[in-house]
Amino acid sequence: MKWVYIIAGIALFVKMILVPNPEHEFSMSIVEAVVRDSGVPNAVSGIIFRNRLYDTIFEVVVFTIAILGASFLLADEKPFCAIYHFTDRPSIILARLGATISALVGIELGIRGHLSPGGGFAAGVAGGTAIGLVAITASSEWMQAIYKRWHAAKWEKVSVLVFIVLSVITLSGWELPYGELGTLFSGGILPLLNLLVAIKVALGSWAVILVFIHYRGLL
Repeated sequence: MKWVYIIAGIALFVKMILVPNPEHEFSMSIVEAVVRDSGVPNAVSGIIFRNRLYDTIFEVVVFTIAILGASFLLADEKPFCAIYHFTDRPSIILARLGATISALVGIELGIRGHLSPGGGFAAGVAGGTAIGLVAITASSEWMQAIYKRWHAAKWEKVSVLVFIVLSVITLSGWELPYGELGTLFSGGILPLLNLLVAIKVALGSWAVILVFIHYRGLL
């Protein structure tokens, strides 16, 4: 039976190397079609937030469940007794500088992700990176206090609910005017969905970082 697997693997490898993919002729480029239908120059954002919006809804929901799962699974563990963070000045300066750059990139991608490469998920990751860099140079109590003071957990849940509601409305056929292609206020509801995903991913990353630091320390 082992030789059958080996022969099948070799045949598949030969097929991938020697057999060319069939060429299709389209009257219009796929990218051009996506840009025309979505009203934004970033075809990737057009696909994520329009052509496959149904899938994106569940991606956001799965990310939310993952955050809740991390809190649930670690709830029975004892909090980490001693939580250390960087105290030397060069490391703090470099981490804070990196956090500032990541935060600015996240804001830019969140606002203009439908016009340039990037998008809501990338913006949220950049924001989460900024929060993580601050977390390794500051006390966990200070980070937790800021998280509670700004009600970040509530804003995260609100962003998810608003995203789902707007997505359902969009899937039902209701869309805002696209506006002029390439401008900031273009693409209908797509820029708002992009911003909501950025907020949700950044705040969700913040919650996960605090949970792991609280129960596991800085790994």
